[in-house]
Amino acid sequence: MTVKVGVLGYRFMGKAHANAMARLPMFFPDAPDVERHVLVGRDEDALADAADRLGFENTATDWEAVVDEVDVFYNLGPNHVHAEPSIAALEAGTPVLCEKPLANDLESAERMADAAESAGVPTAAAFNYRYVPAIQYAKNLIEDGALGEIHHFRGKYLQDWLVDPEAPWSWRNSEEMAGSGALGDLGAHTIDLARFLVGDVERVSGHLQTFVDERPVEGSDETRPVTVDDAYSAQAELEGGVMATLEASRFANGHKNDHSIEIHGSEGSLKFSLERLNELEVLRGDSRGYETVLVTDEDDPYVDHWWPPGHVIGWEHTFVHENYEFLSAVDSDEEYHPSFHDGLAVQRVLSAIQESDERGEWVDVD
Repeated sequence: MTVKVGVLGYRFMGKAHANAMARLPMFFPDAPDVERHVLVGRDEDALADAADRLGFENTATDWEAVVDEVDVFYNLGPNHVHAEPSIAALEAGTPVLCEKPLANDLESAERMADAAESAGVPTAAAFNYRYVPAIQYAKNLIEDGALGEIHHFRGKYLQDWLVDPEAPWSWRNSEEMAGSGALGDLGAHTIDLARFLVGDVERVSGHLQTFVDERPVEGSDETRPVTVDDAYSAQAELEGGVMATLEASRFANGHKNDHSIEIHGSEGSLKFSLERLNELEVLRGDSRGYETVLVTDEDDPYVDHWWPPGHVIGWEHTFVHENYEFLSAVDSDEEYHPSFHDGLAVQRVLSAIQESDERGEWVDVD
């Protein structure tokens, strides 16, 4: 069976997922055959150029005409267009992969999760960092009890692309279109890793901050207001009484894409940074220091599909692993995680952090 894929969106994430689909037959020969069938967008000229570059056979400017003619639908558009196309695809019985965060508000995320439940087909919330081999290695260590009882989770995601107050306004600066700023764009990834590695978030105390209130519109003399956060921090309690601190910023000068976590347990600890994604720092037992483990051996997760030991992989490979797992689940009609249910769980935490900031008190995550 060939899986026909329709993709909404052809910029940053469109390139990442199209590249992943193109790599599958070369490095994952047991993956289903994938046809990049149709690319969806609004600008016909830009769309035609993108389809040619990204290997799609057809183009469309109306997602409604696409969702029931493909075997799987990828929603890679801005957050405010996540809900309606995804729900329509699910109502047509089409599996859906949707970029994170699942939606720009909790109500939309709940509708998407309800539609997924009713459809009974595989869904994916696109938390690709679960598929870093070092993160999978960390997951195995924790499940094997190597860290003992978990006490602390620390996660931060730091970037600096908005430090300049003259950096142009984009949809990511709009509450209506994005829902939140650094919180949803970056914090969603950290919250998902906390859930994946340790457990659900039960309550939060959050703080959001906007440093620049308006930004210039590119190509004009106008400015537009910034209606989302530039940075957030939160204290949190995870299941089992685990203490957590969460943080993200687009104003962290000197940090380009620094997503890092630390987990401390009664028998050991681990540290990971996306900027050194092939490495995991591990402290075991009574050792006096961390061991840097290069997670590139052929028996490490996914590594046997790539290069000889020690030959590192990169950020783009996480999308290959993600697409392999999701499209294999679609092909075999099996359950997939992280699903829309997982995306909704993260959205509930995002909403609780926003509510906590507004109320100035701890908020339980429903």
